[in-house]
Amino acid sequence: MKNNSKKIFILTEAVLAVLVIVTAIAMAGEWNGQKRGRVSVIVRNSDNSQWSAFKYGLRMAAEDLEMEMFVVSTAEQMSVEEQEELIQWEIDNHVDAVIVQPLPGEEAARMLESVGDQIPLMLLEYGIPKEAGENGLPVVGPDHEAMGRALAEELLKDYQGDLQGKTLGILAESEESEAVRNREKGFLDAIEGKGGTVLWSLYEGGETRDQILAGQEETDFVIALDNASLISAGASSSSNDLHGALVYGIGNSTEAVYYLDVGSVECLVVPDEFSMGYESLNEVAEKLSSFSGTMENQTVSYTVIRREMIFTEENQELLFAMNQ
Repeated sequence: MKNNSKKIFILTEAVLAVLVIVTAIAMAGEWNGQKRGRVSVIVRNSDNSQWSAFKYGLRMAAEDLEMEMFVVSTAEQMSVEEQEELIQWEIDNHVDAVIVQPLPGEEAARMLESVGDQIPLMLLEYGIPKEAGENGLPVVGPDHEAMGRALAEELLKDYQGDLQGKTLGILAESEESEAVRNREKGFLDAIEGKGGTVLWSLYEGGETRDQILAGQEETDFVIALDNASLISAGASSSSNDLHGALVYGIGNSTEAVYYLDVGSVECLVVPDEFSMGYESLNEVAEKLSSFSGTMENQTVSYTVIRREMIFTEENQELLFAMNQ
């Protein structure tokens, strides 16, 4: 009797061991097979053309990695409460991770840090630092300070490194944005001691920005530090509302390239939005497939484009991605 009980016990243990192995294989198959996870992407004004290359990169990564990816439809303006509700809605609908463009400000930072305890979050464009010695949430984006420096270097090249007697105006959507602050720092550090004078800095978005821009003191140059600002400056330059000021800026849309092409913008610095989309989803896939792994920060490149360089062979992929 005792032998039979012992045999039954051993057999039961063997069956349980086999079930554990089968379950592990099934789980591995789920992550390495056709569905590795469901990921939602939340960016402001998601239907705007500035996100075309970014969304193309997401789609290519989703195809390569066999993941489900959804870009949430959003408006041009978004409050912290609205962004939190969108993220929570996606969590409630059982997504495995969220890729999100942070809103500026400390309130948004606190909200994202809190949400990051519930679900893997990958940030876009710029990160949210934690206390000294701790890592913040992972981020995929360009080196904003380096882009600001590159823009300044192009301006300095055009004037042999001497801006003596020249005046500048700086245009951006939000002074609170870490991306804008770093771009502005990079630009101003690069022109320091070169003789140029910044007469005004305008941080304004919305429908009235063009009128406000046209009412600013006349300058020799307008420096636009984001895509929306670049388009506003390009349009104002086209209608001669900048009184002859030359526009240098950072942008990543077909509209930005258009204003460069027609001569309303002198120089354009373009972040690699395709790679930002691809790498953000790739990092999330690595996190989900390893169960306990961490996502790493990724820095994407940027390209400096002049009017005569728009249609060169090396820029064809960039233009193609913008038109997807």
